[in-house]
Amino acid sequence: MPVESQCSGRWAEQQALQQLEAKGWRLLDRNWRCRWGELDLVLEKQQQLLVVEVKGRRIGHWDRRGLDAFHSSKRRRMARAISCWRAAHPTCAEKLLRIKLALVPLMPSQETICWMDVERLC
Repeated sequence: MPVESQCSGRWAEQQALQQLEAKGWRLLDRNWRCRWGELDLVLEKQQQLLVVEVKGRRIGHWDRRGLDAFHSSKRRRMARAISCWRAAHPTCAEKLLRIKLALVPLMPSQETICWMDVERLC
């Protein structure tokens, strides 16, 4: 991945994380990896577990709202990575799981983060 994309991705993750922490979510893991993939943000709040897939988008790429990058094979890999994460963190195994997609506009932009609930991964 090009350095510019990595920097943009980290910046987008930080923007999403700041909003979630302001709402009382506590970060458990960031960029957690296993053989199936990576989880951008894993957070907890009141016996709930929240996994967030962050997609940074320039204004010119905002029209599809980042959904093209969250295709079915990405969802399957994410489902497997979540299972691996939960197996590695048994104290969180019983927490209610929520999954969100955060579409973060990259600088400069007047747009706000678009939060989308992910009902199913597979």
